[in-house]
Amino acid sequence: MADPANTLFLSVASALEIAIKVRLGKLRLPANSASYVRNSAAEDHMEIVPIRLEHAAALQTLPMLHRDPFDRILIVQSQIEKLSFLTADPDIRRYAVDATW
Repeated sequence: MADPANTLFLSVASALEIAIKVRLGKLRLPANSASYVRNSAAEDHMEIVPIRLEHAAALQTLPMLHRDPFDRILIVQSQIEKLSFLTADPDIRRYAVDATW
């Protein structure tokens, strides 16, 4: 993984949430949202962070301060990979993460 201090990261969990919002009509993007997200991330020099088994396993011990499953996986990825978390959600700041907005 690239140097977290000098790199922007995008979780696959965010791509999953984008695809769901496109499917539900809550977000308008080209038909192939995966290609759109991949190309946009590349243009912005972002590294894609996969969801690994270690991330999934960490969900078992994460306190239930936040119930959104996408936010929960982003929280454990942020903790395990030591990445900053960009969010407007004040509930995420209840966890031990570097959250900024």
